[in-house]
Amino acid sequence: MISGFGPVPEWERPDPAVAYWETEAEDYYRQHGAFLGDDRLIWCPEGLDEAESGLLGTLAGRRVIEIGCGGAQGARWAARQGASVVGVDLSAGMLRVAARLGAADFALVQSDAAALPFSDDSFDLAFAAMGALPFVPSLAAVHREVARVLRPGGRWVFSTDHPFAWVFPDSPDPERLAVERSYFDREPYFERSDDGRLRYTQYHATLGDHVSALTGAGFAIDRLIEPDWPAAGGARDGEWGAWSPRRGRLVPSSLIIAARLGRQGA
Repeated sequence: MISGFGPVPEWERPDPAVAYWETEAEDYYRQHGAFLGDDRLIWCPEGLDEAESGLLGTLAGRRVIEIGCGGAQGARWAARQGASVVGVDLSAGMLRVAARLGAADFALVQSDAAALPFSDDSFDLAFAAMGALPFVPSLAAVHREVARVLRPGGRWVFSTDHPFAWVFPDSPDPERLAVERSYFDREPYFERSDDGRLRYTQYHATLGDHVSALTGAGFAIDRLIEPDWPAAGGARDGEWGAWSPRRGRLVPSSLIIAARLGRQGA
């Protein structure tokens, strides 16, 4: 495997024959399924649970879309709160996991987050729990598309890697908290198979990039949350790569933004 930081053409997507989310979907669930649960909405490796945080508000009777749903644990939880839910993911492998876990109470759709196959004003609420946004080349394109399918006044709540974490090595060891990369270096991390096929990409956005992309799509930010690592709970050392209790108590690992659509994005 070839990996590193560098340019990836915006049009190039991971090849399904070797893509991480396709070939490793079941292994990902085996590794993280116990932490995520099958019908819980866990926002981040710090273990913030929607059942306790209430970031989405009342769900009964709402039309809801989960972007980058993966195994659709969040969609499953929202459906059981009385919402009418659609879970969307680009990866057929992850959607197979979601279907196996059970999707009788909601719909699953394979789709690019920046090209959703729904009419304007289709949903009251959109959310993503570490889904889609770290893996797309254009935050603005996703936020514009979410704005399009939300009704005016609709809410968009998402979690992602904290931008500050990009500067550090991908290690949970707090002794390695030395800056290795510029916060302003936006070249993505990529993995390619030995024959050059793209397997995985992850993109960096600064906090300013997140704010600009959201407001440019017509959203007003209601809350910006940098979760503390809890004294009890959250992921264990090594369970989620660089996320860990030891590191998380020193620097922020995750970012959660709750926003409201004030006007339709252009």
